[in-house]
Amino acid sequence: MSIDINGIAHVQLTVSKKTSLLFWRELLNFFNMSTLIDGEDVHYRIGGKTGVLVRLAPPDKRERRFDQDTSGLHHICFRARSIEDVNKVSRFVEEHQHATLVHAGEEGDKFAPGYYSVLFEDPDGIRVEVNFVPGKGHFGRGGRLGESGSGPASSYGDRGLTDD
Repeated sequence: MSIDINGIAHVQLTVSKKTSLLFWRELLNFFNMSTLIDGEDVHYRIGGKTGVLVRLAPPDKRERRFDQDTSGLHHICFRARSIEDVNKVSRFVEEHQHATLVHAGEEGDKFAPGYYSVLFEDPDGIRVEVNFVPGKGHFGRGGRLGESGSGPASSYGDRGLTDD
């Protein structure tokens, strides 16, 4: 027995710095998401078929730094509607004093046909990506899962999806 999932309803992040909470408020506002909760130590916005809740860690746990190479979240990726939108996010991050740009908008066909993304970190080091993939991505023409695609990859890394 199985189901067809209908997307991700929400993501909840815990941050250790007030600047991270402020950054997420500004970023989610930039994404035109609607505010559902806005408190001193919590912020929750919904839109684009998802929700993002960000809360400040309790004071006794704020010294623990996020590490994407340990068990847990590696990064979160938001889907944009166009390459131009990805570039707008890239400029937003470049101009934000508390964010760290990992890479500006760039092509990444090794991940999916037409893949284009920006990658950055919030003040806590939580990695965030915003990407655009045209058409049906892996399910469309030229995609691994499309009609004449090569099927599931056996490996994933810096070289993208590979069969080694």
